[in-house]
Amino acid sequence: MINYIKGKLSVKKPDFIVVEAYGVGYHIYISLNTFSNLPNEGDEVKIFVQQILKDDGISLYGFISENERDFFNLLIKVSKVGPKLALSILSGFNVEELKECIATKNHIKLASIPGIGKKTAERIVVELKDKLDSVEVEIESGDVQILEDVVSALVNLGYKKQDCLKVVKKLDINNFSFEELLKEALKQLTS
Repeated sequence: MINYIKGKLSVKKPDFIVVEAYGVGYHIYISLNTFSNLPNEGDEVKIFVQQILKDDGISLYGFISENERDFFNLLIKVSKVGPKLALSILSGFNVEELKECIATKNHIKLASIPGIGKKTAERIVVELKDKLDSVEVEIESGDVQILEDVVSALVNLGYKKQDCLKVVKKLDINNFSFEELLKEALKQLTS
């Protein structure tokens, strides 16, 4: 299996590129996200690839990062999502935005991508919500260490980190102790 291809970027189009390595030109399908992060034609490029074998041949799909490729591989495991639709999804949103959509069950935002209907968006959310790494939630103010301790305690009690992060983000930490914050978070998680 090919992990990545490093060579000269011979052709750069919004939906595919050609990378020349050791005299061979590799035709690689890409997302718009990858396209926007590519160097100019003629420059050297390193593209992480996923090889897909079908009855009519072998296709290469390329990504600017391993993270994007890993997410592509998750998407193509969803029922009725093939490689081309997965690239469309990755063209509509970056990986972090997609993780957030799935973690917050925002299938309406996913359905805004051309080619994705309501049912497909719902299927993506349902099938991937437990397979994602936890989505990092930005904490805008307050004592970050106390909030991290609350999340850690909740995870140790058996709650999912994603759910804990969402609840903790909503807590008002001013003038509250660790114990009070933990009780409030538990109350919200169990309601």
